[in-house]
Amino acid sequence: MSEIKVMLSAAFKEAYLELTPQFERATGHRITTSWVPSVKMMERLKGGEAVDLVILSSASLDELVKAGIVSQRFDIAKSGVGVAVRTGAPKPDISSGEAVKRAVLAAKGIAYSTGPSGLYLVKLFERMGISEQIKSKVKQVQGVPAGTVAARGEAELAFQQVSELLPVPGIELVGPLPPDIQEITTFAAGLHARAQEAKAARALVDFFKAPAAAPVIRKKGMEPA
Repeated sequence: MSEIKVMLSAAFKEAYLELTPQFERATGHRITTSWVPSVKMMERLKGGEAVDLVILSSASLDELVKAGIVSQRFDIAKSGVGVAVRTGAPKPDISSGEAVKRAVLAAKGIAYSTGPSGLYLVKLFERMGISEQIKSKVKQVQGVPAGTVAARGEAELAFQQVSELLPVPGIELVGPLPPDIQEITTFAAGLHARAQEAKAARALVDFFKAPAAAPVIRKKGMEPA
């Protein structure tokens, strides 16, 4: 039986943690996991580190495919950006882009990540014309969920993929961003060009994409791709 080395960011974490033990029991393969923030993962892979499977936003994987680091890409899940507050705190109106803008301007602190949702928010706040106004109260976090900053009371609003906010203790999900400003990110699995266990890694991808995995992916705040 094979040992599959997987490197992934946190967005797919909760579904992954539930599905991989099932895969191991069904196949006898063993999975070794490295949790790495997206930015660091790109650095490490471009620096020559090799694994069997990489799970990342599809845009980042496309970059790795172009660089010849990843040989094949398979879309596995989609996630929207959500907003959360500390448990018990008042929930702002986020029913429209304008309402979100008002909530952000009124908040004493805002937290988001360095991952795909954070990159999107930087552009969104620029587009709204409020980047300069909110600069002093923004906390951009790496390697920990943005929700933990709100849970500690260091930010009134936390923005991140819904799937990354749901498991954080001490916060409540206000909801996903409204349709007029929502950004759906596709997360994909990529076979590394130098994978030692390509066949077993491909079997793991098929397991994530199977109909039986869909209810788990949905339960964890994502949609199957």
